[in-house]
Parts: sequence; structure tokens; C-alpha cells
Amino acid sequence: MNRLRNGYAALPIRWKLTLWSSLLLFLLFAASSLAQFWFVEKWMVNQEEERIEHDMKELLNVLLAKEITMKPEHYSAIQAHLDKANVRNGMIRIWSDEGEPIVTVADNMPQSWISGASRAEGNQSASVKDGMLVMASPLTVFQFKGTVEMVRSMGDINRLISILNRIMLACGAIALMLSVIGGRLLARILINPLRVMNETISRVKQKGLQERMPLEGARDDVAALKMMFNDMMDQVEQSFRQQKRFVEDASHELRTPIAIMEGHLHMLQRWGKNDAEVLNQSLQSSTEELLRLKRLVEELLLLSRAETPDGTLGNVVPCNNLAGMIQSAVWRTAVVHPEFHIQVSAERVEGLEAAVNEAHLEQILNILLDNAVKYSGKSRTIQVAGSIAFSEAIIAITDEGIGISDEDLPHVWDRFYRADKARSGKSGYGLGLPIAKRLAESSGCRLTLDSKLGQGTTARLFIPL
Repeated sequence: MNRLRNGYAALPIRWKLTLWSSLLLFLLFAASSLAQFWFVEKWMVNQEEERIEHDMKELLNVLLAKEITMKPEHYSAIQAHLDKANVRNGMIRIWSDEGEPIVTVADNMPQSWISGASRAEGNQSASVKDGMLVMASPLTVFQFKGTVEMVRSMGDINRLISILNRIMLACGAIALMLSVIGGRLLARILINPLRVMNETISRVKQKGLQERMPLEGARDDVAALKMMFNDMMDQVEQSFRQQKRFVEDASHELRTPIAIMEGHLHMLQRWGKNDAEVLNQSLQSSTEELLRLKRLVEELLLLSRAETPDGTLGNVVPCNNLAGMIQSAVWRTAVVHPEFHIQVSAERVEGLEAAVNEAHLEQILNILLDNAVKYSGKSRTIQVAGSIAFSEAIIAITDEGIGISDEDLPHVWDRFYRADKARSGKSGYGLGLPIAKRLAESSGCRLTLDSKLGQGTTARLFIPL
């Protein structure tokens, strides 16, 4: 049993489907054929029973109508009536009340039935006995009381049933072969999508993530599965490209400060350590690059945390005063950049509670204000406004700086992306907006950016209330 179970488990799924579908089709055919066979057999026997009952009634009517006495001199007349009522492969017999046969007529009947049969009980329905259909009925004529017995062979019916049985067995064998063929075709139809998916996965392994499943054919559940697979592959390919670009950009950004520090250290090792001025300059430059490298690593770590499913940065504390949070972020920026004039309009969100992580909101505002400062150009004016629309609070931060072109605007959310040379020359790594975007999404907020090249940029944070 274990060997059989293990062998079945090792079968390919197409053969399992073929086996079960063939078995199901064959069982359905067998059940249908057996039901038909049983119905035909019962119908033929019932027809024969009705016929013998009808013939028995007619014979009794004739005997009673003729009023023939059951005396030896009338036996020949009685036998003539019985011969007329008898059928091929049949027998009619009249028994006396003492159990003695009086008149018997038979046509092609076994001798055992003619000479050895005993009287059947009268007033009975037709019944099958030893391959014969037997019926007996009481007979009373004047002073005579006896029984009329009719016996008919079931040989013709049995032979017909035997022929039907052989035909059904032959049809069953044909049905078994057809069910195997049908099961094989059905399994092929059902397995074909899996085969196509397997081939697609093999092509993905050999040629890359750009391979997709073909979508021709009916728009059924299988087509939905193919579309889901293609969508998944689109996401995987996009994630792979983003990861590849991230690794390349991160390597580039990390290589620059490391190369500068390496150059200074080699210079000091060769000759610079003996010159105090060169030593101080090299140490200062190395320290600046080390701080730059530290900031980059911290931003990468922050971005990695922001991209986790919950985006948690420490304890989750809801924001109880949205206006106070805006004022606090603006004050910190003004302290670091006193040359900027930051206009704040947060009266409409005064004392408003927001369903957002306070740490996330603080980090987002710091990033947006820092960007506004970096890319304000010659303008030193930044506007910060808080408002309410429907069930959302909106914080808008607007600068009058260099702006972003329409071509670059869709890519500002990509990591390490900086739109142009003017932006690339600024301090930073192109990680601020991606971090802000991930933090906003993890808090259930929306972050949008509207910008025109040379006219400034407006960042809007939509916070659910």
C-alpha cells in the first residue's frame, strides 16, 4: 500500500488529472449503462408477465364460456383449446384438485418440466422460476375444481439480455479508452496554462525579468492568473531596477568621500604629515567628508526604515497640535538659516489633532523645508500655510526658487535623483523626497509636488483627520 501511495505521489500532475478524469468519465458511463440495463431487463420481464396474465384471462374465459366438463371424453376438445392458447416454448397444464395432471400441452419444453413439475399454487401472480415464467390460476367448472398452469420459457429474453450485456461490456471497453483519451485531452487543457507559466519562468531564468506570459485566448480565471503573474513580474522587474539603480547610486555617493579621505591620507603618509598647514587642511577635509559620509549612511538607514511595512521610527506618538508642529519646524529652520524669511499661516489648523505619527510628520516637514531652503535660488522667501479641505488637513510649503521641469518632476521621488546641474551642485544626495514620500505613505498621508521651471515649487502634505 505504501509503495502504491508513493508511486501515486510521484506521478506528474498531468497523469493524476488524466487518471482521475478518466475514472470519473468511466464511472459516469458505467452508472448510466447499468441503469439502462436494469431498466431494459425489468421492462422486458414486465412485458412478458403482462402478456401471460392476459393470455391466462382469455383462456379462463374460453373454458368457462364453453362450459366444457372435465371428463375424459372431453379431454381432446380441452387439449385443442389449450393448443390454441399455448405459445412457442410454452406449456399449459390443467391440474385436478387432487394434484393430478389432467391435460397437458407443451411446445419445445424440457422433459423435466413436463413430467416432473409439481402443481403450482393457484391465485398467484406471474413469477420466474428456474428460467421459466410461471403463472397458475384456479379453475371451477360445474363440479370440477382445479388449477390452470401456464409456463413460458425465458430463454429468448435471457439470450437478448446476454447479448445486451456483451454489447455493454464492449461499449464499456470502448468508453474506457475514450475516457482515457478524453481525460488526457482535459488534463492537457487544464495543464497548458501551468506549462506556459513554467516555460515563462524558465525564460525569465535564462533571459531576464522582461519575459511575460502571453494573454491570448478566453478571458477566464486562467487569463486572470496570467495577468496577475505578469503584474507581479512587472513589480519584480521594477523593484530589481530600482534596487540596481540604488546600489549603483549609493556606491557612487559612498565612493566620493572615501576617495577624498583616501587621497588625503596617502598624501599625509607620503609627505604631508611633516607640514603642519597641510596636515590641518587634510584633517579638516577628511573630517568634513567623514561627516558627509555619516549623513549619507543615516539617510540611507532612515530610508530603509521608512520602506518597511510599518515605517516605524521609534515610538508612535500622534500629533495633538498640528499648528504647533508647523511652528516648531519653521523655528528650527529659521534658526539654522536666519537669512530666509519664512511666512507662516497656520491659524486654520490651530489646536487640531491629526491621525499621523508625530515623528514622521516632524521628519517630513524638516525635509520639505530643507529642500525649500536649498533650491530657493536668489529668493529668500518661503511660505508655509495650513488649511482644511473635506476630511484632510493640508500643509503647503512654497518657495520661489529654481523650480523643476515637467520632464524631471515625475522622477523626484526616485532615490538619488537630482533634476539638473543646479540641483546636483547643492549639498544632499537626492534621498530627502523619497524618504518624505515613504514616511507620508506609511502614516496614511499623501505628498504631492507642483513645480514650474524658474517659478518655484509647492509641496503639499495631505493629512487625514
